[in-house]
Amino acid sequence: MVSGINAPPAGWLTMEKQTAARPSLQNLLLRALRIAASTVAIVELLRNDWVRGGLAAVAWIVFSQVERLHGRSDDGHHNGSD
Repeated sequence: MVSGINAPPAGWLTMEKQTAARPSLQNLLLRALRIAASTVAIVELLRNDWVRGGLAAVAWIVFSQVERLHGRSDDGHHNGSD
């Protein structure tokens, strides 16, 4: 017989289940704005409407940067619910 076949994998007993944090309404709205801006930019550029496509692309870049900075600031703050 080979020993250890029925043993759980290493780290099995120490692994904790992590619950996914629900995103806030602000994060959901920001994500929706980012997706909408990128979609509008693609559609307008395909229609050869360069001004609207360019403005939507700039809006997408701004929303992406805001989302990234907002996520970075949330990582450093804990509300003590650990």
